[in-house]
Amino acid sequence: MATQRDFIGYGRNVPQIEWPNGARIAVSLVVNYEEGSEYSLLDGDDHHESNNEVPSPIPAGQRDLYNESFFEYGSRVGVWRLLDMFDRHEVKSTFYCCAQALERNPDLAQEITARGHEPCGHCYRWSEVHHMSREEEEEDMRKTVASIAATTGERPLGWFTRYGPSVNTRELAVEEGGFIYDSLATNDDLPYYVEVADRPWLVIPYSFETNDARFWRGGLVSTGDFYEYLKDSFDCLYREGATHPKMMSVGLHCRITGRPSRSQAVEKFIEYALGFEGVWFARRIDIARWWLEHYPA
Repeated sequence: MATQRDFIGYGRNVPQIEWPNGARIAVSLVVNYEEGSEYSLLDGDDHHESNNEVPSPIPAGQRDLYNESFFEYGSRVGVWRLLDMFDRHEVKSTFYCCAQALERNPDLAQEITARGHEPCGHCYRWSEVHHMSREEEEEDMRKTVASIAATTGERPLGWFTRYGPSVNTRELAVEEGGFIYDSLATNDDLPYYVEVADRPWLVIPYSFETNDARFWRGGLVSTGDFYEYLKDSFDCLYREGATHPKMMSVGLHCRITGRPSRSQAVEKFIEYALGFEGVWFARRIDIARWWLEHYPA
């Protein structure tokens, strides 16, 4: 990653860009598919998953069966609810895919690409790459790419780590040779370039703000809260997009907004956004390709 921080970015000189068909905003729906890649005693970890969505009272060295079933809901039910929702509204998304999770649900892996969604590399498991050596992280990336290509039929062209990233992640993504972008930042409303290994590299920023993880970490209580939050973000960016088109990322998890009530907040938002002219629901790979072609470094 960059050795120096950039506090300026585009600043007052926000680029005057154009999205396809003159869109004012590019909306990027991202589904984090991770179920079956979390910490698990069955996978040889020395503790179960306990510090994420569902705190656990069970001792670390014992299985928490309720917590395990919470994750299983996402792969058994939630992901299919989200896929069907996207089909109803004819929008495409990017799936941040933990490779091991897809290996454990091969029908779903095939369905992601069959329905036109993008598989993006999300480590082999919920890998804490900041604890890995450079060689270990490189091997995890290589293993992830090969696995996702085998299960979905498409190799990932983007990269996003579950934890981290490490100081090596971006350089490894460039050196791997097959990626064209990463989403290892949350610092802008537009794509931008950084210099990595003496070459320009494209970053498609992500968001932990317009993200359903806030149901657990950010104090959201009702689905109405989440819908209003997405709506307000959209309204601001759409208004700004009248003169300087913007991008909005929406982060989803199958075990969270794949639940019946929370899925309604996402569906209401999609319906709301589609009610405006000049809205481009785009996979991150589509945004990356457009930017590389029309706004080269």
